[in-house]
Amino acid sequence: MKKSMAAIAAVTALAGAAGTHAQEYPVRPIRIILPFAPGAGTDLVARLLAQRFAAAWGQPAVVDNRAGAGGNIGAELVVRSPPDGHTLLMTTASLTVNVTLYPKLPFDLRRDLMPITQVGSVPIVITVHPSVPAKNLKELLALAKSRKEGLNYGSNGTGTTSHLAGEWLAQASGLKLTHIPYKGASAVMAALLSGEVEIGFPGTTSARPLIAANKLRGLAVTTARRASVLPDLPTVAAVFPGFDVDNWFALWAPAGTNPAIINKVQAEVVKSLPHPDVKAYMTREGVEPIGSTPADFAVHINREIEKYARIIKLSGAKPDA
Repeated sequence: MKKSMAAIAAVTALAGAAGTHAQEYPVRPIRIILPFAPGAGTDLVARLLAQRFAAAWGQPAVVDNRAGAGGNIGAELVVRSPPDGHTLLMTTASLTVNVTLYPKLPFDLRRDLMPITQVGSVPIVITVHPSVPAKNLKELLALAKSRKEGLNYGSNGTGTTSHLAGEWLAQASGLKLTHIPYKGASAVMAALLSGEVEIGFPGTTSARPLIAANKLRGLAVTTARRASVLPDLPTVAAVFPGFDVDNWFALWAPAGTNPAIINKVQAEVVKSLPHPDVKAYMTREGVEPIGSTPADFAVHINREIEKYARIIKLSGAKPDA
């Protein structure tokens, strides 16, 4: 029988003596597997945390980029690593999406990985090209309703949060929104800026400067609360209660890792978030710091899996070939 993520997290409250003891950890370099290409926001946050770990514990901490299969390749590498806390996984909400998006995964998220902490969150912004005659979300929906063909929106690729935010909006509104997937954030942003697509769902990191320059128009944020860096934009939830999609990222460890080690890593993340280097970067990039407990993160994971499963099944989304 599979252990629920909440049950796994509950165990982390118990300080076990098996394996490497927390007071001795780490005894060799720490490797943080990041299942995406270098240079993205998550990659930079992972490197900042690696610096803080090394400074706190006196052992090198490195980020190892292992991109592919929507993050599954890197996640599987961590699943198959020794559960001693020296190999960690830093990944995004995509891991909870993949549970439903991929019909056959080489691992079970709830069984094979232990949640450490949700590090931060980047709100998503519903944006339009300035040529689109809509100044707010209600006007955008009215415009889509008035057109037989509806409107189109671009995403970073099938199964990404930018795609699923658009699918949820279409399902909630009952309107026709045609999905056009691109290969990554830069490609869809170029399409949005050129007017090739009418609607985009970028994160605040990339959307904020373009909105400020009047190259894009921000209509609403898809998170339950307003974004601190774009406080004037209302939430989609104000129109469709319960709507909540963001680009969150978090740390995990292989199942079987000593709970005391899990707690030690989580505590160091919480300690690192206010550090001037980390805080400056996150503030500049519009990242909302979190630092949740393993138990709270486990509850969030279950909610995310259920939420994305519902959206994916209704939309019929399939992973990109």
